[in-house]
Amino acid sequence: MASESRLYTFSPATQEKLRKFRLGTSRAKDPQAVVYQIDKHSLEIAQADDETYNNIQELADDLPDHSPRFILLSYPLTLPSGRLSVPYVMLYYLPVTCNAELRMLYAGAKELMRNTAEVGKVIEVTEAEDLETIDDKLGGAA
Repeated sequence: MASESRLYTFSPATQEKLRKFRLGTSRAKDPQAVVYQIDKHSLEIAQADDETYNNIQELADDLPDHSPRFILLSYPLTLPSGRLSVPYVMLYYLPVTCNAELRMLYAGAKELMRNTAEVGKVIEVTEAEDLETIDDKLGGAA
């Protein structure tokens, strides 16, 4: 991880946003997601916009067709035991149509983003439509 931390950067403001999102969503009643991207020139990882998504379908509609993204997701669900759980995960959105340069850029930053955001699990997503079945990937009750 040492080489990634020298190559990719997070501004102090971005690190604070990551911390606040993680702490602020742990008791959320609705899904909450924020999208992060890498600036190709400065290699800074930052929030793509200031929006916090509460609707998974809206998030899926807003994702680009040909560019990867890191999506931090806090998703309340009911476990098969009936207990409420709010997993905090990172969705690694990597569309099959994105070019090799972007694939490598995001692949190199994946573990750094995971560790900096302190997520419990990384789920790879290749199509925005995969977000509709996120319940199944997180182990929620049917």
